This record gives sequence, structure tokens and C-alpha cells, in this order.
Amino acid sequence: MKIVICASEVVPFAKTGGLADVAGALPLALEELGHEVIILMPFYKKAVGSKLKTKKVASGVCSTKLGESVNVYFIENNKYFNRQGLYGTKQGDYPDNLQRFSFYCKKSLELLKRINFQPDIIHVNDWQTCCIPIYLKTSLLDDPFFKNTKTLLTIHNLAYQGLFDAAEFPKLGLELSVFNIEGLEFYGKVNLLKGGIIFSDCVNTVSSTYASEIQTKEFGCGLDGVLTKRKNSLFGILNGLDYSIWNPSDDKLVVKQYDVDVLGDKYKNKQYLQQVAKLKANNGLPLFGMVSRLSEQKGLDILAEAMDQICKLDMQLVILGTGEERYHKLLKSKSKKYSDKFSLFLKFDNALAHNIYAGSDVFLMPSRYEPCGLGQMISLRYGSVPLAFMTGGLADTVNKENGFIFDSYGSSALVDSVKQALLLYKDKKKWQSKVAKGMKLRFSWQRSAKEYSKLYNKLLGIKIKN
Repeated sequence: MKIVICASEVVPFAKTGGLADVAGALPLALEELGHEVIILMPFYKKAVGSKLKTKKVASGVCSTKLGESVNVYFIENNKYFNRQGLYGTKQGDYPDNLQRFSFYCKKSLELLKRINFQPDIIHVNDWQTCCIPIYLKTSLLDDPFFKNTKTLLTIHNLAYQGLFDAAEFPKLGLELSVFNIEGLEFYGKVNLLKGGIIFSDCVNTVSSTYASEIQTKEFGCGLDGVLTKRKNSLFGILNGLDYSIWNPSDDKLVVKQYDVDVLGDKYKNKQYLQQVAKLKANNGLPLFGMVSRLSEQKGLDILAEAMDQICKLDMQLVILGTGEERYHKLLKSKSKKYSDKFSLFLKFDNALAHNIYAGSDVFLMPSRYEPCGLGQMISLRYGSVPLAFMTGGLADTVNKENGFIFDSYGSSALVDSVKQALLLYKDKKKWQSKVAKGMKLRFSWQRSAKEYSKLYNKLLGIKIKN
């Protein structure tokens, strides 16, 4: 099967979030299944860097390889992509993002014809790529080259939709008839994600629970009605985790490597983390860790409310991350007030993140919503028991057997769940049993790729024998 992966960011070339991890890992796993896969992305010169070896394929296009044989094609345009950021600056989004990413989409479709790569599937990701299915179902509807091509849109986070003023619509080069309530119009604005949902042959999200949640008003971000109309072609496929990076048995960034059969060595990582965090070395106290963007989506609102109660309990807490300034200020004040219990690192530090996963007893993920989440998958592998709100991918991966969950979003429910963890921690036999169950779980990209392969076949009307 010929598959095109279109994404605005791909590891290791450019990254701002989890989309890049997916777009970098899935093609390799699909290739292992025997598919012919290529990747198309914008050429952000400053993000990709000058050390990357590329070759010129055509005017405005260069390429390199991901892994041994996945071709990656970069769409060039210095005016649009030779900038410091991918989508904007600290002051906000680039005002010409509609032009930037519609250009990328048009050129991607042109490139496929130039290199004569006639795809069975074009797999697009998030709003930045949504013009591809829109163009295929409108201006390119009668193009014989794409006659048998099917499109799949993966929504990584419904909150980001690609909203633009109505005055921008003509820049897409589409007939005005597409700008209506059954098309790209959304409360008087242009909504590219809405267009992608309507014009793609199939839509999926990055967990089954999130696929259900986004059809409700609470999580639908105004698109619940559009998504409900597509419920028969809306699916959830859980992301995978790259265990070549996240594996405590060979992680070179942790102090002492360990695995489920040598759990005693995990304590040495806890001692190190307590030392780095300037907390008292005490294995009798459970150490809670958190590596997160400090935002309301990640549950910082209820964590902030609960901080005084939590910090008065017999436990320790380490938080690493950056985010909204209001949470920076609040957490700074709490770290000073409870300096013997709570250590705060307001920065991005990959090595410290690995050591928090390895050294923590409990990993906090009280997210208000979480399309998939990787933190809980990592913490399970590292024997750091996840404590999470039951939403999205968290609900699909964390349960009473391997973690602690609460299903009523609020500070009191969070505190109650923390207290449950403290109580169980006192029973070492039960605690180690919970840790071991989590460490034995695997959320591999090979599993995810098989699910995507099934979905591609379903789109193409190919029946697979069990």
C-alpha cells in the first residue's frame, strides 16, 4: 500500500508537541508492516538546522530519509518557513498562517504528481494539513491522478482548529460555495479543521475515549455536532511509545538502570532525585513527580487548589515544566512555603525528566482532558504509578490495577486519590504488585501501526482475513 503522511512537524526534524512524535514514529512502524511510506512537511530551515543532509528533488523541494528508507520531502518557501518558530512567536500566531499552510498543502499535492507517487492513502494530521482533503474533494475532485486516493484525518487535539477571519477565505483559492455552514464557515470565521473533518474520507483521534468525548458539548470545542454527524467514520487509535528512548533497563540518562525483576535499583534513582530536588532522602515517604506543561488543560487549576492540602500530607513532590505565568507564580510561592516537601523546576530539562520518571513513586497527571497522553505510558514503564483523571487516553491506559484514577474533576477528588496512594504505599507487597503490573505493559508503535493499517484497508474496501 502506498501511504503519504502529511504533518506540520515531524521528529527529528521539527517539534513543538506530541504530533511530531507520532509523525516520526508511525511511518517507520508502517514500513515494517510492508507499506511504502513517504512523509511531506514544510521545510522550517531554522528548526531543521543546517547540518541536515538533503538533496534537491525539484524546484522548491528537497528530501532526506527517516530511518533507512522512508523518504521525507520538505516543501520549501523562505518567505513562509524560514522563521524562528513553527506557528508563531511568544506574541501569538503568525498572521499569515492560513497562507503558509494552504501553500504547503497545495505544493504537497503537486509534488505527488511530480514524483509520480500515486497514493492509496493520504494521512493528514491536524488543521495545518486539512486543506489537502478539502482540495481533493473540491478543486481536484475530477483529477484522475487522485481518483482512487482516500484520506484519513487524525485529530491530535481538537482545541486547535485553525481559525481565521472570513476575509482570509479567498486566499485558499476555493469556490465561495465552500464557505457555508456545511463547509468551512464557523461562527463567521474560516475553520480549517472543520473542513478537514467534513471532507476527509475518515477521521480518527489518538484514543478511543477521546473519540467519544469530542462528540459531546463538554469536549467538542464547538465541533461536537459536526463530529457526531461523522460518528460512523470516526475512530480512536491509541498512540504508541518509543521504548528505544523510554526504557529504564538501558536508559543512559538515569543514575541506575533497572527493570521489573530488579526493582530495588529504582530506589537509587529516588535517592538521586531527592538529592537533586534538595529533599530529605527517605524511602518511607512516597515521592510524587510531575513533568508537564503548566496549564489548565493539564489539571493545574485543581492541583493549585489542592496544593496546601497535599503538601501537609506525608509525601514529597517534584514538578518540572513551564507554562502559564499564573501557575509559575503560585507554584513558586508554594515551593517556598513547603520547601521541605515540594521542589519546583520551571524549565525544560530532558535528563531531569527521565530522572523524575525513574525516581518517583507516583506520577501525577490530573489533566482536565488528554487526547492520548504519553506521560502515563512512560511512568508505567518506569514503575512510577500514574495518578490520573479518567479522561481521553488516560482512561484507556490507567486503571485500578496499574494506577490511581478519579472520575470527578475537582481538587477534593484529586486529594482523595493522593490519600489512596499514600495508604497503599504503606503495604509494600501490594505496592510492588501494582508497580510490576504497570512495568509489564507495552504500548508499542507496532500495535498502533497495525490498527492504522486495518483502518486504511477499511477505507479502501479491502477485507482482511483474520
